[in-house]
Amino acid sequence: MNELDEIIQTILPAAQTIQTALPLCRQLKLYLLDQTGLDRTFSNNEMQAIFTNTPFWAFCWASGYALASYILSNPSKVCGRRIIDFGSGSGIVAIAAAMAGADEAAACDIDINALKAAKINADLNNVRITTCKSVEDNVQKYDLLTAADVLYNTNNLFLLDRFFNYAPEVLLAESRVKNIGHPSYNKIYEGRAATLPRLDKSDIDEHVSIYTGNSCLCYY
Repeated sequence: MNELDEIIQTILPAAQTIQTALPLCRQLKLYLLDQTGLDRTFSNNEMQAIFTNTPFWAFCWASGYALASYILSNPSKVCGRRIIDFGSGSGIVAIAAAMAGADEAAACDIDINALKAAKINADLNNVRITTCKSVEDNVQKYDLLTAADVLYNTNNLFLLDRFFNYAPEVLLAESRVKNIGHPSYNKIYEGRAATLPRLDKSDIDEHVSIYTGNSCLCYY
């Protein structure tokens, strides 16, 4: 049993993680939720625990997955640069940046368990990343900020401008917002990716768009 199993079992006592290969990123593996034994009806206490403390870090979400794949296929986007991944979850994007040659790759998440998962997943892939709970913890700007599926609520649209406080460039992956409509962001990629593990047999690959943002394009 690893540390992540101990964490997830505080939510679901029978749950565990498993090393998972990623078809879109064949050189990268993550500890993700093992579906074995979870095809059942959960008790009320289990459902409450899941909704109260959802282990987002135990899934590889489609947009982060697509963004990691894009970075590994386009290493020049990150090579030699200082990168911070906002809302890092499992750490897949920060890990991909480190594998692609980033000088520094930081995983940022308010969930301390996500930061533990990111570190453990980085060790699994033999790369080094740093972690932080807030992007404001480091007063020095990064060269590039990455983010995936952070616009799930329209109240979060302010982040599109806020990100430029921390880095002059942004790589943003989104599956929920079809057109972010911001003059500082341009769509550079469209593709499909799945959230792993697939807990529902009806799950289909999600359409993901990747945007590049540049503070030089800001209009005030």
